[in-house]
Amino acid sequence: MIPLLAQQLAGESSFSGAGGFIPGSRGSLMLDVVFLAMFAIIPVMGWSIYLVKYRRNYTLHKQIQITLGMVLLVAVTAFEIDMRFFTDWEALAAPSRFYTTSESWNWVWYSLVIHLLFAIPTTFLWVFVIVQAIRKFPRPPHPNEYSPRHLFWAKLAAFEMLMTAVTGWVFYVLAFMM
Repeated sequence: MIPLLAQQLAGESSFSGAGGFIPGSRGSLMLDVVFLAMFAIIPVMGWSIYLVKYRRNYTLHKQIQITLGMVLLVAVTAFEIDMRFFTDWEALAAPSRFYTTSESWNWVWYSLVIHLLFAIPTTFLWVFVIVQAIRKFPRPPHPNEYSPRHLFWAKLAAFEMLMTAVTGWVFYVLAFMM
């Protein structure tokens, strides 16, 4: 890996990132990890919402949400480092029938922009919701005067996370599987 990195930094290689593992995909390792991770994140998020809404298990809900937040922080950070420094995602997407190199936009770019319109606000919403919940709920957690505001922002953050996942899956399929 280090020789490839040195070659990449020196401009001596067409290295476009560590190869992924999803059969039939051109995605890098981190693209594949994030693509599949969202298939776990969304059900776990749903389970956490179920626990608090129907089981009134506020402590487990808090633990799950903080854990999801930390996992997402690490995954998104690793993903962004990979995309910025190691993976030429456009080279990996170039063979897609939905990616064109002409000056006009194409379906891969449209799907990426739509994905980013959800993904970027989601990051800030999740941080806001988690930090405010930690600050404004007692230990152990239970409903209080902040609950209605938390519910509003948490519903918005959950919707944004769902849409981030869906639009990310669409982008991945269009760019790396078609």
